[in-house]
Amino acid sequence: MSNWMADDRVAQAARAIKSGGVIAYPTEAVWGLGADPANQQALARLLALKRRPRAKGLILIAANMAQIEPWLAPLSNSHRTQLEASWPGPVTWLVPNNGQASRWVTGDFTTVALRVTDHPVVQALCLAFGGPIISTSANPQGQTPARSALQVQAYFGDQLQAIAPGQVGERNQPSEIRDLKTGRIHRPG
Repeated sequence: MSNWMADDRVAQAARAIKSGGVIAYPTEAVWGLGADPANQQALARLLALKRRPRAKGLILIAANMAQIEPWLAPLSNSHRTQLEASWPGPVTWLVPNNGQASRWVTGDFTTVALRVTDHPVVQALCLAFGGPIISTSANPQGQTPARSALQVQAYFGDQLQAIAPGQVGERNQPSEIRDLKTGRIHRPG
């Protein structure tokens, strides 16, 4: 991860997020679109680019558990142990929203989707930004998720404020999505 922390393109992408931009970056399996989860205008722009309804909600992705700690209170020790056992890695957990996540992030749900990534570029990006960022696949609704920076550019052209460096990981499937309270798998990974 340290080599990506020194990459000017990662720093530029983090600055773009801080200034309200929408960016693209490689994840474990596909390219993602990202933005500041606290910036409503950036989230509205991201959803418009994807043509995704706000009701569906978005994922928060982080470099480590400390970055998402505000969204974890007041989870039990057993629930925290479950999260720690699967992170960092390609498992997104639906955690009860304790009020930290806005409806722009949760959509019409009472949960917030959280993941601690093991992708080194995303880890460096979240560390440079100073917290978790939005993660949703880089594609217009109904299209195949981008697996390369060229495909991101084909979908979005110059509508993004930055495209981070790097390649997608070796996974063939997007992250698994599980409900922390029920254990139900909403999307196999």
